[in-house]
Formats: sequence, C-alpha cells, structure tokens
Amino acid sequence: MERKRISSSKIRAVGYDAKSQQLEVEFNDGKLLVYSGVSPEVHRAFMAAPSPVAFFEDKIADDYPSRRR
Repeated sequence: MERKRISSSKIRAVGYDAKSQQLEVEFNDGKLLVYSGVSPEVHRAFMAAPSPVAFFEDKIADDYPSRRR
C-alpha cells in the first residue's frame, strides 16, 4: 500500500486501503502500525485534520485494533 507523507511532528506518512479498511501509520521514529476496520470516512477526516497527531490520538489510536509491521 502506498503511503502519503504528511506534515506532522510525530507521524511521517499514512497509507490506506479502502477494500480491506486497513490504515498504515508510519511514525517519525520508524515504527509502522497497521489499524484494522478503519472506515473511509475516518481516513478522510484524518487526512483533512488540522492536527493529524491530535486526530490520531483522539479517534484512532485506542479505537481500532492494531499490529506492528
């Protein structure tokens, strides 16, 4: 899955696959987490958020199952 770079203090890039509803979040420290069950609407809101880190922490980090990749 292709990841798009974003301008953020903690997050380097974000990838999304609508078919599998998987969201990849690559952090500036090199860690890569994959979140399952993320709807296209949540992904769109995440990418449009004025503060991607705040949106991630509030709406994604603890709300979806994740695994390290």
